[in-house]
Amino acid sequence: MATHNDLGTKGEELAVNYLATKGYEILERNYRFQKAEVDIITRKENVLAVIEVKTRTSADFGNPEDFVKPKQIKLLVKAVDEYVTSNDLDVEVRFDIIAILHDKDEMTIKHLEDAFYHF
Repeated sequence: MATHNDLGTKGEELAVNYLATKGYEILERNYRFQKAEVDIITRKENVLAVIEVKTRTSADFGNPEDFVKPKQIKLLVKAVDEYVTSNDLDVEVRFDIIAILHDKDEMTIKHLEDAFYHF
């Protein structure tokens, strides 16, 4: 497996652990629909929080959260719409980003709630 894949997998593990400590129920990991992959789908009370995890080793080219692009957002929204419909859920949906910067020996986790809106 490529090094960047290892970093992404590690980032998702860190994000899941972080969310669990904050009281989120992990419903799905790496949920796929058509061309989209949703990193983590969680639930906290009556909110379905859809989490996109971005992990980087350096902020030299921008913050991790800056790498969520409009095309990816569109695919995520479509996948989550399918998830909500197929599971007959009556919930508020929120799109979050967990940005992880793993720079040498230092690691920061930033949870951006309502990071983007569906359109």
